[in-house]
Amino acid sequence: MIIIAGLGNPGPKYQGNRHNIGFMAADEIARRWSFGPERAKFQSVLREGEVETASGRERVLLMKPQTYMNESGRAVAEAARFYKIKPSEVIVFHDEIDLAPGRFRMKSGGGAAGQNGVRSLISQLGPDFRRARMGVGHPGEPQLVHGYVLSDFHKADQPWLDAMLTAVADALPFALAGDDDRYQAEVMRLAPAPKFSPRQAARGEG
Repeated sequence: MIIIAGLGNPGPKYQGNRHNIGFMAADEIARRWSFGPERAKFQSVLREGEVETASGRERVLLMKPQTYMNESGRAVAEAARFYKIKPSEVIVFHDEIDLAPGRFRMKSGGGAAGQNGVRSLISQLGPDFRRARMGVGHPGEPQLVHGYVLSDFHKADQPWLDAMLTAVADALPFALAGDDDRYQAEVMRLAPAPKFSPRQAARGEG
């Protein structure tokens, strides 16, 4: 089994926030692959399903932790311990301010780069889980970051956001087969990032 965790904050007021792009990815994966019904366990909303990969069907536990972003690691680690799943078999979808809007990068290991959900996961699982980093851009100044990630995507963001969410779900078999480089390349092929000026992209691709 593979655990896929989408990070976000629970409740309707956060639903459209940039910080909740991980929840959005989890919802699209569940829709695309016809996962089972939602249930509550491990301080999360869970859905289970199977995805056809080149090497056969892969069972997936899809999690949306309900602990708030800063405590996401507690929920994911609880499930990983229960199912005896190694960190390398955990894929975490989260917003990444150091990538321009619409950019997508896979990464294993490393630090949190200021992402509090990732920091929580590192504290609970160690650093070796896999990160699906979904670019939302940077507001330009460090003091603006908190308000930026907790504000909703603009209507102008919807085309690239919808394309990225569809792509991460459609290309998922590559990630489940362990080929993160191919997964990243396929997502960016299916959903090329929009072109932004340096000012719009703030810190760019990181």
